[in-house]
Amino acid sequence: MRSFFKFFFASLLALVIFTILVFIIFAAIIGGLASSFSTDKVVVSPKSVLYIDLSKSFKDRKTDAALAQILGGDDVVNPTLYEAVRLIEHAQKDSAIRGIYLKCNGNANGFGTSEELRTALAGFKESNKFIIAYGDYITQKSYYVANVADRIYCNPKGMLEWNGFASQMMFLKNTLKKLEIEPQIFYAGKFKSATEPLREEKMTEANRLQTMVWLGDLYNQLLLTTSEARGIDTATLHAYADKNMLQTAWDAVKYNLVDGIKYDDEIKAEIREKLGIEKDAKIKFVQIGNYAKAVSLASYEKDKVAIVYAEGDIVYGGGEIGQVGSDEFRGLFSRLRTDKNVKAVVLRVNSPGGSSLASEIIWREAELLKKEGKPVVVSMGNLAASGGYYISSPADSIFAQSGTLTGSIGVFGILPNMEGMFKNKLGITFDEVKTAEYASLGSVARPLNEAEKKFFQASVDSVYLDFKTRVAEGRNKDMDYVDSIAQGRVWTGKRAVEIGLADKLGGLNDAISCAARMAELEKYSVREYPEPMSLFEMLKSGYGKNIKTKAIKEEIGETGFEIYNQLKRIKQLTHGIQARLPFEITVN
Repeated sequence: MRSFFKFFFASLLALVIFTILVFIIFAAIIGGLASSFSTDKVVVSPKSVLYIDLSKSFKDRKTDAALAQILGGDDVVNPTLYEAVRLIEHAQKDSAIRGIYLKCNGNANGFGTSEELRTALAGFKESNKFIIAYGDYITQKSYYVANVADRIYCNPKGMLEWNGFASQMMFLKNTLKKLEIEPQIFYAGKFKSATEPLREEKMTEANRLQTMVWLGDLYNQLLLTTSEARGIDTATLHAYADKNMLQTAWDAVKYNLVDGIKYDDEIKAEIREKLGIEKDAKIKFVQIGNYAKAVSLASYEKDKVAIVYAEGDIVYGGGEIGQVGSDEFRGLFSRLRTDKNVKAVVLRVNSPGGSSLASEIIWREAELLKKEGKPVVVSMGNLAASGGYYISSPADSIFAQSGTLTGSIGVFGILPNMEGMFKNKLGITFDEVKTAEYASLGSVARPLNEAEKKFFQASVDSVYLDFKTRVAEGRNKDMDYVDSIAQGRVWTGKRAVEIGLADKLGGLNDAISCAARMAELEKYSVREYPEPMSLFEMLKSGYGKNIKTKAIKEEIGETGFEIYNQLKRIKQLTHGIQARLPFEITVN
């Protein structure tokens, strides 16, 4: 009986705790929903300053901020990139906004996004309003955006990072060898480096060459914009980095990369002076997320240009938040095809690629849109590579940023042979009965025989041929020429325009304007897809996994989290033939 009461009260306590937790979560959800539906409007007072923090990322796809905060999402304060660019343009004409304060303690955005923000800020300067940039520790990527400012300041005890770019790859060949896992790899394209971490101990010469080229292009972009903004020739700027001459914030002033050394209170004193307010007066900073609530950017014309955001890994099926699911996009494109008010579509691609089959399904939908007479224009973000380029290839016109990473026209497949690990590490053996010779083809419990290896390689070669054919037809290029620029090679947007993989350099606004011209629209409104998810849809699609991911990241740190993601991708890469970039392109 004592044992019964012990378990009874333990169960009762657990039930009470669970009920309390459910109540707290439910109250938080209701509170979040109430705030999200609130009609309170932010009022921008005269002599306000727009506040932009580069350490917060500007995503492409809109997420409901209140729900994302409740469920553990990141980057819920900032508007989308498209909104941010339009808000900066609006602030240029807004008499209440007197200037911009750009906080540059790091930059959470990719090179394509950073370029769009920088272009918008350069346009803001034409209004003769001020831009002041400030950071305690200014990274090179944040400086790329910040150098457009009228004045750049650094904390006296901080520094400006200026030592060039580096990109590292992690190689797991010896790890798999110790675990007695044989990665049976099949690929097409000599530059297709996505499988290198599993089959090599260091970069192949082909991969080293392509990495040096695209990394050099990104670095040159930093040097060129800095040279123009600061009046220092690029050779001198490179020498600063090559000799590691910027050791302190004072060095940044000495070499004219920043305008002064100041503390936060001194920056604010200068802003007060520019605003013409008392030295102790409160500065009316308006965060760009709140500014979005204060102004209306919406238009309600009957004719519409649809923006479709393809952001994240391309996956077969429904997909999750942060992925491009073939089922979701097939249904979405079908709706846009039959919507008589949608006259043109802009496909915004920010993806390293993924499943070749899913990419083919989305490619087909873009083709059907064109057959309906609706122009399709692609706007490339930070990444539009491999499968990301596959779905871009049928477009009537392609826009890229100089720092976009694209191309990577190549495919691969991986089937791990785990027989050694099962047998020697775990003591597990397998046996089988078959009704046909190749009934167990694809099993990870045994190695492939020579005939089976030929089957796998033939499938990879066939998909690669399809990929190149799609590109040749979409870009109106000779097949041999496409083969010469394919081979899995990664190109920057600037070079993509030069070799014909893209048409023009420009951002999302440029692509929208182009689509409207092609559809012969004088007045139109813009509609964005996929639409923000409801709470039920977020829960259904596994948004709660973001909470777990966030907790893991906080627990093991940035480096550990990178290794964790690399290992997760190994599993993902075994799901059919892949058209995607190397594991993770990082630039430090």
